[in-house]
Amino acid sequence: MGHLHPDLLQRLHAAVGDAGLVSDSQAKAPYETDWLKKWTGRSSIVVRPADTAQTAAVMRICHETHTPVVTQGGNTGMSGGATPDGSGAQVVLSTVRMNAIRALDPLNDTLTCEAGVLLANIQAAAQAADRFFPLSLGAEGSCTIGGNLATNAGGIAVLRYGNTRELALGLEVVLPDGRVWDGLRALRKDNAGYDLRDLFIGSEGTLGVITAAVLKLHPRPVARATAWVGARAIDALVGLLAQLRAACGERLVAFEMMSAESLALILAHVTDVRPPLAGAHAFHALIELADTQGDGLAALLEGGLGDALEQGTVQDVALSVSGAQTQSFWKIREGIAQAQMRAGKAVKHDIALPISAIAAFAHEAEAALRAAQPDVRIINFGHLGDGNLHYNVLLPLDTTPEVLAASTAQFNRIVHDIVAAANGSISAEHGVGQLRRDELRHYKSEVEFDLMMRIKQSLDPNQIMNPGKLI
Repeated sequence: MGHLHPDLLQRLHAAVGDAGLVSDSQAKAPYETDWLKKWTGRSSIVVRPADTAQTAAVMRICHETHTPVVTQGGNTGMSGGATPDGSGAQVVLSTVRMNAIRALDPLNDTLTCEAGVLLANIQAAAQAADRFFPLSLGAEGSCTIGGNLATNAGGIAVLRYGNTRELALGLEVVLPDGRVWDGLRALRKDNAGYDLRDLFIGSEGTLGVITAAVLKLHPRPVARATAWVGARAIDALVGLLAQLRAACGERLVAFEMMSAESLALILAHVTDVRPPLAGAHAFHALIELADTQGDGLAALLEGGLGDALEQGTVQDVALSVSGAQTQSFWKIREGIAQAQMRAGKAVKHDIALPISAIAAFAHEAEAALRAAQPDVRIINFGHLGDGNLHYNVLLPLDTTPEVLAASTAQFNRIVHDIVAAANGSISAEHGVGQLRRDELRHYKSEVEFDLMMRIKQSLDPNQIMNPGKLI
C-alpha cells in the first residue's frame, strides 16, 4: 500500500462511521476494477458518504492530508475514469449511498436528486409523475446520474434532447477543499456570472465531487413509431437523416446506424435476435419517432421512408407493428457491446464528427486501415443522428497484449488523425479517463490544454482529484 497520512483512516472513520467505510480487501475489489475488466488498481480505502455534509468532511480531510481521491458512481464507465491506480494510496469515494430523489416539480418540469441515484430510477420517477427524462443508455439500470454528469453521457436520444449537459439545470458540488457550491437552481435562464455548472459537467471528477443535480423533465411521449432500414452505403443514410429531419422535425428522436459487419457480429453472438430484413445490405439504420400526440405518427414515418424507397435512397424497410418487434429491433442495437466482447478484442473509437463529414470519414478511414492491415475487421456503428460513431477495429480473442498495444497505437493514430482533420472530437460520449488521456494531449491545442490546466490548478491546488485521468 502506498504511503498514507498516519491518521487518515481514523479521521475518515470519524467522518462517515462504520457504514461509510469499506476496508476489507475482498469487499473493496468491486470498486478497484472497472466492469470491462480492462483496468484494475488498488485503493487505500473505499469511502461511502451518506450525504453532502459527509462528502464535504471527507474532502476536507483528503485535501489537508494530500490524499488523492477517485470519485465513483455505478462503475459502468468505458474509459477507466473511475478506477484507482496501482499505488494503493488513492481513496475511492463512492456516491452510491447518496441515492435520494429530493424533489419533483411537475409545473417547472424539474427533478432534484442526489448523485448516487440510478438513471433507471430517475426515469421511473419521472414516468410516475407523467413526465419523461430522456437520457437513455445501455447501463441505465446500473449507472448513476453523478457519473452521467461527470462524463456528460450521451445515449440514444441525443438527437432530440441533447447530452446530459443539456438535461441539467443546476448542480451541487463539493470542491476539493471541502467547500460546498450550492448551484441547485431550477432556472432555464440565469446570466448572473460564469456558468459554473458547465465547468463541472464532463470534468470526470477532476475538479470536484458532484453530489446533487436539478434535471430537466419533458412531456411524456405517448406514441412511438419505429423502423429498420437497409441501404447500400453510409452516404445514403446521411441523406435519409436529412430527409427525415425535414419531414418529421423534433419527432425524430433516434437514428442509429450499423454496418453489415456489425449486424453479422450481433446475430452470431447474441441470443434471440434475428435479421430485421430479408436481404443483404451494406448499412442499416434503426429509426424512431416519438410524440405526445399519437395520431399520424406511424403514417408520417411510413410516408418518409416510402419516399426514400421510391428515390432509391434505401433498399428495404421494416416498419414495427408491435411493441415486441420494436423491442427486438432495439435488442439488436444494444447487443453490439456484448457481441464485441464475446467475439474478440476491440480497439474502440468514440468519435464525433459533423454529420456532413461522416460519409467521407468512413470511406477514408476504411481505406487507411486496410492499407495498414488488409484483413482488418471494422465494426462501425453509432448514433448517426448526432454525429457520434463507435468506429471499432476487432482483433481475435487470442491477440496477445503486446500485439493489442501496438495495434491500438497504430489504429488510434490513423482514425484520430482523420477525425482531427475533419475538426471532430476523439471523445464523444464515453469520456477521456485514462483510455484517451494521452491521445487528448496529442490533439488539443497548446492554448486549450493550458486553459484546462489553469482551471485544474485553481480549483485543485493539491492535485488530489482523480489524478492521472483526463489531463
